[in-house]
Amino acid sequence: MNGPVSVVLAGGGTGGHIEPMLALADALRRRGAEGGVRITCLGTARGLETRLVPARGYDLRLIPPVPLPRKPTLDLLRVPGRVRRSVAETRSLLRELDADVVVGFGGYVALPAYLAARRERVPIVVHEQNALPGLANRIGARLAARVAVTTPGTPLHGGAHVGMPLRTTISTLDRGSRRAEARAVFGLDADRPTLLVFGGSQGAASLNRAAVGAAEALTAAGVQVLHARGPKNTDVEVPPRSAGQAPYVLVDYLERMDLAYAAADLALCRAGAVTVAELSAVGLPAAFVPLPIGNGEQRRNALPVVEAGGGLLVEDADLSPSWIQQQIVPLVTDPAALAGYAARAAATGAPDADERLADIVLEVAGR
Repeated sequence: MNGPVSVVLAGGGTGGHIEPMLALADALRRRGAEGGVRITCLGTARGLETRLVPARGYDLRLIPPVPLPRKPTLDLLRVPGRVRRSVAETRSLLRELDADVVVGFGGYVALPAYLAARRERVPIVVHEQNALPGLANRIGARLAARVAVTTPGTPLHGGAHVGMPLRTTISTLDRGSRRAEARAVFGLDADRPTLLVFGGSQGAASLNRAAVGAAEALTAAGVQVLHARGPKNTDVEVPPRSAGQAPYVLVDYLERMDLAYAAADLALCRAGAVTVAELSAVGLPAAFVPLPIGNGEQRRNALPVVEAGGGLLVEDADLSPSWIQQQIVPLVTDPAALAGYAARAAATGAPDADERLADIVLEVAGR
């Protein structure tokens, strides 16, 4: 085989698909620094990839989306026609790109990519981020040369545990060496126990209510808080702190999650697949509050870490200011207990997942 390896990545839609796709792209780009790898990302005009992929310097090609209804509705009748159109356009792209391998991360971009690759006889690699796989990856796994999963025991045909590909700013983070710098960036004291609260890019109302309601108990115990409320939740406020009290820093959004992780001793957060993987990779223990809607995948994502002793699990309905006072305050103010949780969380992480997946992709591509 002559010329660069042509790798086509299909992972548009949400950040949960796009972030691991871009982490793999970065790993492949490092391997092909001398032009040995050509990377093309597939997406749709309505996904976050239209902003995130070009910002990272990758070529993005758009295909028609194929949304798959979670429940039987009249919209199901439109799916076959949408699939045919999207597969036809994707096949043309694969021929144009002379694709050597297609790597899919699930969602409505991945399904037409899998079907087009099968018809073009291009080998497929599937990566599943969640402990409970979606329909696109369940189909793709049956067509794939190799299947990689983030969580051990994921019920996916042929799945091998690889972990979640992560940005190197996260996967190589040394929390201890960056702690003083990180706390200074956020206006936190250098030596206080620190709780990080976040609910994803848009925030989470239940986490906001519980954390703000427990603000007095936390700061009175000497615990400082870095709380990302979400850009639309400007009504979330905490009372002004008195001089000498522990800081409670409220921000709309955290641009530098690496520094947020470095600043913290414990996190209170949702249990999305990327969040769980990042916290495990950096050895930051967490109290996970799974999203109470959907198919229960967030609870499944967190369970391996919790069962290993690297975190706590609290149902959304049970989260309250009193729960934080009774469970979080004693833990975050106990350095020895925190160290044990942190070590056990780190033992479940896979900071080299991007390189491991890159090995699989290049092997399947025949290089």
